[in-house]
Amino acid sequence: MTLEKQTLNLLEEALEILAEGFQKLPELQVKSDLEAMKPVLLEVAKRMQDNFPYHHPLYAGQMIKPPVPVARIAYMLAMWINPNNHALDGGRASSVMEKEAVNEIARMFDWESHLGHLCSGGTMANLEALWIASLQRPGKKIIASSQAHYTHQRLCGVLGIPFSTVECDYRGSIDINALENLLETGEVGTVVVNMGTTSMGAVDPLPEVLQLQSKYDFRIHADAAYGGYFTLADNLDVSTRKAFDSLSLVDSIVIDPHKHGLQPYGCGCVLFKDVSVGTHYKHDSPCTYFSSDDFHLGEITLECSRPGAAAVALWATQKLLPMDKDGEFAGNLSQSREAALILFEKLQADKRFITAFPPQLDIVVWFPKAKSVSEATKLSKIIFEKAASQNLHLALAQLPIEFFKDNLEYQNKYQDKNKNKNNNNNLNMEWDEEYITCLRSCLMKPEHLEWLDEIWRILDGVMDDNVGV
Repeated sequence: MTLEKQTLNLLEEALEILAEGFQKLPELQVKSDLEAMKPVLLEVAKRMQDNFPYHHPLYAGQMIKPPVPVARIAYMLAMWINPNNHALDGGRASSVMEKEAVNEIARMFDWESHLGHLCSGGTMANLEALWIASLQRPGKKIIASSQAHYTHQRLCGVLGIPFSTVECDYRGSIDINALENLLETGEVGTVVVNMGTTSMGAVDPLPEVLQLQSKYDFRIHADAAYGGYFTLADNLDVSTRKAFDSLSLVDSIVIDPHKHGLQPYGCGCVLFKDVSVGTHYKHDSPCTYFSSDDFHLGEITLECSRPGAAAVALWATQKLLPMDKDGEFAGNLSQSREAALILFEKLQADKRFITAFPPQLDIVVWFPKAKSVSEATKLSKIIFEKAASQNLHLALAQLPIEFFKDNLEYQNKYQDKNKNKNNNNNLNMEWDEEYITCLRSCLMKPEHLEWLDEIWRILDGVMDDNVGV
């Protein structure tokens, strides 16, 4: 059994405590037709078997992981009340817990003063950040790297904001020279900086972007939806560490607790450094709850009804696993990055594979060595299917071949240093397509570190027995 069930007993005990808070109410008989519910739920369980094993370390594909047990149980507990954090009337305790939890996230970036709240996910959080950016720099363009999440361009279209992309370097990070060329036009109002792209986990050079901000007038929005929590990791490389250490200087930050924050979907968070941007949210509504004169979260969100259960789960998780740089939560992030580095080293030293730039976070990208880009793309898809048949679930990513062509010099230096002449030094590959489909592993579970040998055993067997590279 790989699904954890022990916490269900704890849930029952917690429900008894919750019920004590409502003992003064008249008795209420809640009818639950268990006999009618049973076949429906059992059918649900059967149908849910048609999923990849996201909870298992052999799932190393997309950025999906189960919530930590305390978050799952806290969320379920809150659902017996079903609070709504739009206003204090709808979610009294959960609204306070949201403010406390968001404050802890802000402090992770050294922000003592901020305006922020939880959202339904990173998309909504980025929507709010881009909306505020457009109001702060009206008529100005928003730009992001070509590897930024597609949601930025889509949301700018929804908001009617002009948008442009910036070229990337071979690491998948924003190209500073290309960025400055756009800034020189005077048309740019906001630069989106990626703190971990979803394709490669690439981190944009924030210190260099900040230097440009001192020369040109623009806002900086940090999309840290995926990588934000890695600010706590203790094994980042020097340039990545400098980027995360500079986050306190940006104008807005988005982070997704439902990724590395160990939460159920959906739980995103948006933070603004300037609390005065809250004036843009001002609204009047005759149907809004006003039983209290205290500040409520509905005054600073675009979303109205929002699940208080998400705040309860996040608060409980941060209570159990504080976001301290020397704590268990931070240690788990460091383990994920270590797993990525080890897998990269194995791939880098193997003559059958070509790798991208070394991982900055916990995402590794590679493809099988082949005579041409088109052939490598076909082989990647074969490996993807064959590995899945052995319960190793990877992902596929389509990337520009320039990331790999420009990276060959780095790879050759690596092999010279390690006296390995069997890999890419003599690579003769026909670059017959502009994009290549690569294999991609997101090693976001700390358990991935101890499962690397098994992951490699399966991948090695797939290559030898089925692919014939």
